[in-house]
Amino acid sequence: ETTEMANHEEAEIQISELDLLSSMFPYEEEFAVTDQLALAELKHYVEDESAEVPSSKVQFVLNVKPEVPNASMVEFSMACALPFKYPTVLPEITVRSSLLSRSQQILLNSDLRTYLMQNFSGEPCMLSAREWVKDHAAAYIDKDLSSSSVTASGATQSEVTTFTRLWIYSHHIYNKQKRKNIIDWAKELSLSGFCMPGKPGVVCVEGLQNSCEEFWSRIRRLTWKRILIRHREDVSLEGGGHAEIQKQRKFPTLEEKCFDAHGARGNHMDLGQLYHFLEEKGCADIFQMYFGVEGH
Repeated sequence: ETTEMANHEEAEIQISELDLLSSMFPYEEEFAVTDQLALAELKHYVEDESAEVPSSKVQFVLNVKPEVPNASMVEFSMACALPFKYPTVLPEITVRSSLLSRSQQILLNSDLRTYLMQNFSGEPCMLSAREWVKDHAAAYIDKDLSSSSVTASGATQSEVTTFTRLWIYSHHIYNKQKRKNIIDWAKELSLSGFCMPGKPGVVCVEGLQNSCEEFWSRIRRLTWKRILIRHREDVSLEGGGHAEIQKQRKFPTLEEKCFDAHGARGNHMDLGQLYHFLEEKGCADIFQMYFGVEGH
């Protein structure tokens, strides 16, 4: 019975979202339901208690013109299908454009999915997906992905490995559990770097790109007054073997660094000591990104 109710609720959400889309994009060339029968069946299911569960997903197309200079001709089409359990599960979306190579299209779609996964679990997200495509899709046209690096299945042996370093800034880090999470997750994901607790809080993690991104998506789900990525470095490694990855690291492991401003109140860290630490590691320029001033 409860699943029945949940199903009805999901179906109602789908219909109201489709209504919203059609009122925002009244022209066929912007938004068109490609399977009217499935939509009729869904509406019938919502209106009639005894109706059977719809047999097919509602499918539609959203066409998007990104707002970039001289791109008046570029159009991206989003072929969408709403699984019956949507929005409890993500929508199925495939973005296409005549200007995208196959590997660019694969990358674009996988990045869109990651964005939705990280930001919209269980809530309607078609408008947000459309916004994302509008803002980001054009950039993929120029992405130079040699055809060998991405294949239909995603990854191959010859794929370029990306080494990433994230410089994260937080208003403060005091909480013991968060400090433990930072260390444990970094270890689990083979990331090195350092964490400077106190106020402000600074976290640096480095390692494989998807490990850094996984770390960030876990960290930002915790409750913070303010946390953001202040700076990000990405280096493409051909082949990306273990030795090459180790060579990129500026920090041997991830450890907590306390630069205590001797007896300073409120746990304010001694930024002079942080500056010298970063300088030793060849990262002095980062200090300015964090604090907007020359070091020393």
